[in-house]
Amino acid sequence: MQEAPPPLTTRFLAAVALAAEVHAGRRRLGTEIPYMAHLLIVTGLVLEDGGDETDAIASMLHDAVEDGGGRPMLERIRSDFGERVATIVEICSDSVDADDERPWRERKAAYLEHLPSVTDDAALRIALADKLHNARSLVRDHRAEGAALWHRFEGRSPGDQLAYYKGLVAFFDERRPGPLTEDLKRAVAELTALIDSE
Repeated sequence: MQEAPPPLTTRFLAAVALAAEVHAGRRRLGTEIPYMAHLLIVTGLVLEDGGDETDAIASMLHDAVEDGGGRPMLERIRSDFGERVATIVEICSDSVDADDERPWRERKAAYLEHLPSVTDDAALRIALADKLHNARSLVRDHRAEGAALWHRFEGRSPGDQLAYYKGLVAFFDERRPGPLTEDLKRAVAELTALIDSE
């Protein structure tokens, strides 16, 4: 008999409401797609991969600290959803400093350097689902726009993007093999082929 899916209670709905508050009116960079779509897709991937309600809440809020004011938002998450959710969200954040002005390359290099120290499997699952959806979005947009896609990304080249995603693939292939990682590998392979054909 198949195991019942984890229940999603009013606690999860409260996380959706907070995410909607933080990301109100935001769109995915260079598109008309509401930013909430990304959070919902990442949450779905996490639940499909075996995540529980706490993981789903952290998935919904994984960008809230970076986009919602830094450490005060992290403390709000801790107060509203507990230490476990706050810990996962903090691990998944590039920075909890609202004034972090490091360029994209520097932030992503620091993130890749930080990943091997992460032992929290829920945080790794969410980070992987996030990167998978981002990579799939790049592939989809490249199919539609071609090389013009890269004009929306200030301060990073297609090569920079590819190096970052290849670093992610190498890490997750070693530390978290499975369906999500296989999907990430496929997306990055397709993105590589698209960039090579530019």
